[in-house]
Amino acid sequence: MRILLDKFSKSFGSTKVIEAMDLEVGSGEMLALLGPSGCGKSTTLFAICGIHRPTAGRIVFGDRDVTNLPSQERNVGVVFQSYALYPHMTVEENIGFPLTVRRLPASDIKRRVAEISALAHIDNLLARRPSQLSGGQQQRVALARALIRRPDVLLLDEPLANLDAKLRLEMRSEIRRLQKETRITAILVTHDQVEAMSMCDRIAIMKEGEIVQIATPSEMYNNPRTAFVAGFLGNPPISFLKGNALGGAFVSGDGNFRLPLRSLRDIGDGRAVTLGIRPEHFGPNGDLAIEGQVAFAETQGRENLYDIVLADGSVLRSIQPVRDDVRLGDCVRWNLSSEAAFVFAEDGRRL
Repeated sequence: MRILLDKFSKSFGSTKVIEAMDLEVGSGEMLALLGPSGCGKSTTLFAICGIHRPTAGRIVFGDRDVTNLPSQERNVGVVFQSYALYPHMTVEENIGFPLTVRRLPASDIKRRVAEISALAHIDNLLARRPSQLSGGQQQRVALARALIRRPDVLLLDEPLANLDAKLRLEMRSEIRRLQKETRITAILVTHDQVEAMSMCDRIAIMKEGEIVQIATPSEMYNNPRTAFVAGFLGNPPISFLKGNALGGAFVSGDGNFRLPLRSLRDIGDGRAVTLGIRPEHFGPNGDLAIEGQVAFAETQGRENLYDIVLADGSVLRSIQPVRDDVRLGDCVRWNLSSEAAFVFAEDGRRL
């Protein structure tokens, strides 16, 4: 089921949250709405499911305009951050509740509960109550309950926020598996870039009520449109260096180091620019040498993460395979891959 937001706007009183947003989600696609708190992603989700009415614009499912339809007429499944399971009901009763409300025959409900619980790998938990389940199990029940009604659209609002790190990893793959097996169109709202990149076909990054870029995870990571996008994706995060363009090179604010970059050859001298350098592009390999002092070192199992303080006080991060020859306070001379450096204008636009 295709989802189309056509010039969608939403205001609360005099406060504009979303202004003339255009967004299309393909049938069977899983799209992430990614951004910081207050950017409008949950407001967009609530408008799609019918909780909020648009101030202007249209919302279309397939060829059907649902802008003014109530939630119960949109055939949407929703999973919230709080799983909202009924504590007095068993797992079987919780999952089957949407069909009970529709007054389907008991035999049909039992059959469909068996089907969806097997798909969600919780068919051995049907007699339990929510208090007897782990967080991951409760999440699966909430998903099964959303899917049993065979919705046209599945909406997920921060569904993994209450889980620990190990369960988040497990449930990322489970949600993606269920979405692909059911071939349902899904929208995930999250502020966690790892969730967005690992679970979704495309990501729409939002800032202050606008979509600033929409692309596949790899395309967005390797070709960010703005410094905001580059900074939001990546773990460990990207490093930014501020300076000026001069003679086809980046010159730090205090002039202590100079980096010739092909991408700066056509930029006027004296123009303020920001370099974005991802940790994997600064280390033993590269064509431009940079000196600095190790201010932080952290072992992450297979890799080590370092913070290198440069002469002007700027910090570059580096992530490398485990090594034991670098310690805090050491002066190092590592290399930058110049072709991998992003150059941004003063207003954050990619140059």
